[in-house]
Formats: sequence, C-alpha cells, structure tokens
Amino acid sequence: MPENEKKLIIDILMKYGVNKKDAETTANIYVEADLKGFTSHGIGRFPQTIIGLEVGNIKPNPKIKVIKESPATGTIDGGMGLGYVIGEKAMNMAIEKAKNVGIGAVATVNANHFGITGHYSEMALNEDLIGMAITNTEPAMAPFGGIKKILGTNPIAIAIKGKKHKYSLDMATASIARGKIYEALRIGKEIPEGCAVDKDGNITTNPKKALEGSILPFGGPKGYGLALAVEIISAIGGAQMGTNVKGTANPKDKCTKGDFFMAIDPEFFGDKNEFMEKVDNLIEEIKNSDPAEGFNILIPGEIEKMNIEKNKNGIEIDDKLYYKLKDICDKNGMAIEDYF
Repeated sequence: MPENEKKLIIDILMKYGVNKKDAETTANIYVEADLKGFTSHGIGRFPQTIIGLEVGNIKPNPKIKVIKESPATGTIDGGMGLGYVIGEKAMNMAIEKAKNVGIGAVATVNANHFGITGHYSEMALNEDLIGMAITNTEPAMAPFGGIKKILGTNPIAIAIKGKKHKYSLDMATASIARGKIYEALRIGKEIPEGCAVDKDGNITTNPKKALEGSILPFGGPKGYGLALAVEIISAIGGAQMGTNVKGTANPKDKCTKGDFFMAIDPEFFGDKNEFMEKVDNLIEEIKNSDPAEGFNILIPGEIEKMNIEKNKNGIEIDDKLYYKLKDICDKNGMAIEDYF
C-alpha cells in the first residue's frame, strides 16, 4: 500500500536525523513517483538517498538560505540537503512571486536529487498558475554526433491548467531516463533499442553497456539542443555544467547540479479566465480529433493519471530492492516485515 511505502521512508529518514516534516515531504514525492509510474524515481531510488546520508553528502538538517533575491527572482543555497525539500521551497517561492508580480523564477545550488520534475511544475498548476521545472544531472548523454557523455538526462516539466483540463509534461531530454537504465540493470531486463550506445559508439540494449557508454538524446539534434539549454539554464544560480556536474547518479560524490523553477500567473498577461477556457477548448479539440488506427490520443499527464488509479493499492517491488531495503532496516533496528 502507498501508505506503507510512505511510512517506511519516513521512519528510515528519521533514523538518519531528518526531521519529520522534511521526511514527510520526501516520502510524499517518492510515493507520487511510484503511483504515477515513474518507478525509476520512486522507492527503487531510495537506497541511493540513504548512501548519500551515510557518507555525509546529504545533510539531514541543512541550513537552507536565500542568497540572492528580487521581486520576481531568487536563488536558494540548499546547504546540501534533501533535494525534495529544497525543490518545494524553491517552487513555493516562485509561486509567491508569481502571485505578486506575475512571474517568479528561482534557481537552486547545493541541492541533491529532487525526484520527479513534474511534482514541482504541478505545484504551480495547483495554484492556477503555469509551472515549469528543469534540472541538469550527472553526465549521461553524448552531444548529437558524439560518443562521450557530457550532458545529463536533463528533464523538463511544464504544467498548464484550464478550467476543466490540464496539461502536465514531465520528460527527460534523453531518449531514456538514466534511472530506467539502472532499474533495468537491477531487474535483469534490456532497454529499448535506439536509446543508448556502448563505450565504442555502438547501439546497445544492454543496460550495463549503456551505463558504460552514453544515452542518446531524444529526437536527434532537436533533443540535444533542448538538453543543452536545460544544462545551461539549470546552472544559472551558480551550479555546475557538463562534466563538472556530479552526485545525481553516484551519491558518494557531492552533488553539484542546479535546478530552475518558474511560475507564471496568466492574469498578469491577459484575461486569465479566457486563457483557461482556450486551454480547455484546445485540449477538447485534440481529444475529439480522429485517432490513427491503433492509437488513443492522450494529453501529457493522462498516462500518469491512469497509473495513479491503477497503482492506488501499491506497486510490486523486485527481490533485489526488497533486500536492499531490508538491509537498511536491519542496520537501523527496524523490521521491514512491519511495512509489507
């Protein structure tokens, strides 16, 4: 059950000195990832957070501070805390600024992995604002035409709300998220063809060889161009870029990536009600259009909505993950059987 997953994560984090509020924030985002079908960013990734806490690269109770601010912008130094907590603080700051002056843009530095990017864009959506979130990550992807990984998988999330419908895009600019490759390696599956190359530049479906080599950008040069933009803008608050980004995949390295959050209030640009009605009309026009044979036309965010319903009673975890979690529980005097 999702409640059991949430309680397990909270109880473990508190054993490592994380306060209850921050543990709950982190657990909620892990559970949201699993419910939405982003299992590579759900509890399957949680052991990496524990390693980060154990080696000291994640601070359980960091000193989070605003280091630069204007009415519409800000930069937060996360003090190497949990990225989930810092990400929510940054987007809440962007939301407040957007409500005051129409737009809010907040960067972060010294923050760890924050989970699914769409969580933060949807925070703005839930306030009837447009939300955007991006982050750069440890190198995983070669530039178009290259074989050396220099760019991260660099996700982007955009969320827009009508009065009845919503659009919520959450995607990596790589052809596959690195977390999905780690997940495939853990459970012994191959990755889809055309997503990655080995260290010699040959297409591979072997997750181990893909991690040794490079993930390919989605859409060739177009995905590469977007990934490069995300890489640069994410670092605007003083974070690193390219091969200097570390710690998002390997928790034994200090995390040097950056995040960027934006919230926009349409009311400051035109008639908000009219805008939201037009969003609804466009979505309905798309949904009512004729599908190609074998297709069902969906709007970004609908698959996640269906997954939430499908996974409402919880998700299955593989044996390797179970025993990783059991080891963590055993080290902390907890019985994993109390949660499963």
